Amino acid sequence: MKVFVFDLLPYGENLEHLRVGKELPYPLSKEHFKAEVAVKTYAEHLDAWELLDKLGYDGVGFNEHHTSPYGLMNSPNIMAASAAQRTKNIKLLIYGNLLPLHEPLRLAEELAMIDCLSNGRLISGFARGIPREYNVHNVKHSESRARFEEAYDIIMKAWTEDVFSYEGKFWSYHDVAIWPRPVQQPAPPVWTPITSSKESIEWAAAHNIPITPGLGSRGAREDIIRYYAKCLAAAGYQITPDHLTISMEVYLADSKAQAVREYGPHHLYFNRVLYSHGNTTELDLNKKTGYLTDNSTSFMRPENLAVAARSREDYRDMTMADVEKKAEQQPWGTAEEVLERIIEAAEHAGAGTVQMTFNRGAMPHEMFVAQIKRFAKEVLPALQAHKIEVVPLASEAVA
Repeated sequence: MKVFVFDLLPYGENLEHLRVGKELPYPLSKEHFKAEVAVKTYAEHLDAWELLDKLGYDGVGFNEHHTSPYGLMNSPNIMAASAAQRTKNIKLLIYGNLLPLHEPLRLAEELAMIDCLSNGRLISGFARGIPREYNVHNVKHSESRARFEEAYDIIMKAWTEDVFSYEGKFWSYHDVAIWPRPVQQPAPPVWTPITSSKESIEWAAAHNIPITPGLGSRGAREDIIRYYAKCLAAAGYQITPDHLTISMEVYLADSKAQAVREYGPHHLYFNRVLYSHGNTTELDLNKKTGYLTDNSTSFMRPENLAVAARSREDYRDMTMADVEKKAEQQPWGTAEEVLERIIEAAEHAGAGTVQMTFNRGAMPHEMFVAQIKRFAKEVLPALQAHKIEVVPLASEAVA
């Protein structure tokens, strides 16, 4: 199995004291921003990624978000370029650039540069983003999917064709040959995260693109994988463990109780304060703006639709009692339990790659580093030695 560490790179100071009622104010005024905290946050996370490389992890993942302490990676490409100079072997998973919001030729060029700077270590994740980003960049929610698909086509042409031209609805180019070009030929690998959108699953399958099925519910994950396998088969492809990455929060401790005591407050802060900051998570509201279609969850079983609804109150009303209950099913605790739960989840999903999150909220850097080191010593070797052979859910999907 491949083991990646996913890092949101949140602002390094807890801001829960700024909440008004259940919400962190949005927009969040500059009076609350401390440049010295941001400087320290970037430096610490680059140090952590360098440590991941030295300790033998397979990859580090990071993404793009705007106007929130939720994550300070407005440009994941800048972070990837920085990480390329601090690391030697680890894969750099940009998960991902938000295609509908940016000029795609510029993205194609920057990503080619990163692939050269890292000597072919880029994994180029492409995502649509969340509604907050569209409001910030003044892009219509209803144009999201069309922009995404057009931008993807342009980037692939830029990477793979000698000289390309393109006439689209949003962008057009004539006789372009990019320099530099990616090290990886014909193009860097492309992955895409999936929450609950039927159309995103169909698009990924049509292009044979690996996915990370999200939503945090085993039942919803099953629905996504089954439908993805079915769509792959319809497109002439066969699902393999290389098509799937699963993500999970991990915390190593001497006991489950210790894990909850140490990690629980950071998990709680992430969900109550940061997760929905300035953002509309609700399925129904996002359908009204055109960001999602009325049929976006039609492939899901009825019992999983409540998870897909993604009510903000589910996050903002979370308590430590909820965290303790959730922890019973999570890879939090001893190395033995963590290893067992990760392997069981990967086997169930048929996923050949796992993405660990060690640092929710504003976890102190020392705790993050301690987790990286302990996991590398007590869990990582056994995970990397374990091989996922099949995708069990695939046989159910095509039966």
